[in-house]
Amino acid sequence: MWGAVAVAAAVSAGAVVVVRTADSSGAGADAKAAGPVATHVRSTALHADGAGGVSLSRPDTEPFSMLRLSWDDPSAQVRGAVTARTRLAGSQKWSPWLTLEADDGGGEDTPRKGMRGATGAAWFGPSDGVEIKVAAGGTLPAGLRLDVVDPGVSAPRGMEAAAYAVAGESPDPTDVPADPSTSEPTPAETTEPSVTASESVTESPAAPTTTATATTASPSAGASSTAPTAPTASASATAGPPSTVPQPPVVSRAEWQADESLNTEAPEYGTTIKAVFVHHTAQTNTYSCADSPAIVRGLRAMHLNQGWKDIGYNFVVDKCGTIFEGRKGGIDRPVIGAQAEGFNTNTTGIAVIGTYTDVDAPVAAKAAIARLAAWKLGQYGVDPLSKVTLTAGKANGKFALGQSADFNRISGHRDAYATECPGTVLYNQLPTVRTWAAGPVAGLAVKSLTGAALSGSTYLTKGAVTVNWAATTPASLITKYEVLVDGKSVVSKTGTATSAAVTLAVGSHTVQVRATHQSGKTATTPAVAVTAETTPPVFATKPALSLRTGTVDTAAVPVTLAWKATDTAGLKEVRLTTPAAKTYGPTVTSAALTAKSGAATAFALTAQDLAGNTAVASASVTPVIVQETSAVKTGTWTSKTSTSYLGGGSLSSSTKNASLSWTFTGRSVSWIVSRAATSGQADVYVDGAKAATVDLKSTTTAYRSAIWTKNWSAAGKHTVKIVVTATSGRPTVTTDGIVYLK
Repeated sequence: MWGAVAVAAAVSAGAVVVVRTADSSGAGADAKAAGPVATHVRSTALHADGAGGVSLSRPDTEPFSMLRLSWDDPSAQVRGAVTARTRLAGSQKWSPWLTLEADDGGGEDTPRKGMRGATGAAWFGPSDGVEIKVAAGGTLPAGLRLDVVDPGVSAPRGMEAAAYAVAGESPDPTDVPADPSTSEPTPAETTEPSVTASESVTESPAAPTTTATATTASPSAGASSTAPTAPTASASATAGPPSTVPQPPVVSRAEWQADESLNTEAPEYGTTIKAVFVHHTAQTNTYSCADSPAIVRGLRAMHLNQGWKDIGYNFVVDKCGTIFEGRKGGIDRPVIGAQAEGFNTNTTGIAVIGTYTDVDAPVAAKAAIARLAAWKLGQYGVDPLSKVTLTAGKANGKFALGQSADFNRISGHRDAYATECPGTVLYNQLPTVRTWAAGPVAGLAVKSLTGAALSGSTYLTKGAVTVNWAATTPASLITKYEVLVDGKSVVSKTGTATSAAVTLAVGSHTVQVRATHQSGKTATTPAVAVTAETTPPVFATKPALSLRTGTVDTAAVPVTLAWKATDTAGLKEVRLTTPAAKTYGPTVTSAALTAKSGAATAFALTAQDLAGNTAVASASVTPVIVQETSAVKTGTWTSKTSTSYLGGGSLSSSTKNASLSWTFTGRSVSWIVSRAATSGQADVYVDGAKAATVDLKSTTTAYRSAIWTKNWSAAGKHTVKIVVTATSGRPTVTTDGIVYLK
């Protein structure tokens, strides 16, 4: 996609280096691929159009993924909105317009040949067309040009890159041909040299290997640079001091496939790390993390092209939390970067890929900043929550040379320079990042206990529980969690865990969770009271069944199931398990159910207390329907048929004192009738004694209605007799019979 040849000029080395890599397909970088990946930087001069602005439209260009504007004077600024869009490679689709951020204040503290001013670089992904606009009415610096970068793709595994040193003078990086007589730049583009230094040209068989290192910078609090002196064996041979916290994983320059032949200067070093400056790269946030290695290569190419000795940031973090080594010299050394002009010495810079002015950086990215900052500061015994006084080693527009100011140990770039970087939202999150970096674990709390129920302020359990917790500090900064029972650690989990199972002995206990931060600091939750007990609930009233009023059907006779369950620790619920599944609260003592007639139905209950102990009980019942035709009759009764009647038929009478009686052996009985607005009344006798007068009148017609019930504590032989009272105006009584429980 990107082409096979990259041309770069190592100005300080006085040679043109041509790096050849094999073509390959795909996107992103393979961290294990052999050899560096070449990058192409191409530049086109820009001139004011007739309206006083700048515009460029190139619908067809060589492939690129990143762009920016640059100009001759590093201290100058473009005054006017700069917007750009690109055409996605292999399609006719154009990206949305993106505003290029103003200069973010990065830069070398020591002047260098060919240094340029520039906007922030914007990543668009593989593109083959470009349009850019600078609003009219602003100030256009001299030497304005558009720079585009093809960051290359990884070579296939096992394929080595070849580099050849070619004698000759380096081209002037600002010598970009253009036609000043037109408002549109000429089609001519140049492959722009990358101007900075590297440890060595290690891939070139023709060039001698050179290695160099910098002298140690002055230990003062200032941020001025110190030039390198005589080379030593290796720029990273001397390891930095150990840290008080673990080193986070870092993708090395070799793994993101930096072409180290593009700059041969040795890195420079301070003596300590006093502060960390957080940046954003001010690019789109919609990039894929698979493209992050290419984005880092592109950033480095732009910084080299700008006249810096290497990528300006010491570290780059993507939105997925992956940390990339930035400026070379050893991640464990106090490498002087070009990330906070005036304060580059004895500080380190961490840039998050993306724009975080209006949206927050992902938690993974902020966690990576916290881990990295804690590690770098921990090398020198620095508390991430403390402050430090720094002295500007260079005037930068916000601070004069030699001016001192107090900074947080983890500061935003805007604290040191007049810039929006690292974006307002991310900047406002830096207090949280400092807390994460310093420890202890924040926001730690026990959220719940699975296998236990809360009663007031105490959890009740049979013994086995799962403790669930949460913390606001990201897991990557947490070494371990421990569950404490009565103050003693009984189980240990990794920092990614959110729960642990423990078994408690019978009795009262306290449960806590203790988190150990990577710094070694600990945080412990308040104690949670937990009582383990194994005494089951008691059915103080055994389950019992009786008939109730309602509509009767052969498959569903209305019954009431009654019970009473108690528990000394606290009843949680009572569950009906057969013939259906239902759950009732601890204060419920009865339920309206149905049972099939002519068959025994068992009703099983399980009572459970808050600790999880259970007790079971059951009752069985057989409803028996006795039709009206089985009754002993007196007086005049008329037979009726309808599918609405129970069994398809009923008896009806309007004769005063007409009666029906049924004799049965059972412990509960219901009288079944049909009801309407013209229905009358009847007296009900039980075992020869009047029990009730029942009015069958209803505003709506109802069939198979159990209108009256009678219950006994035990089964016995009984007779139920109904007598028509011949109510004036509505004398009729219609009945289907009775139902009783055996």
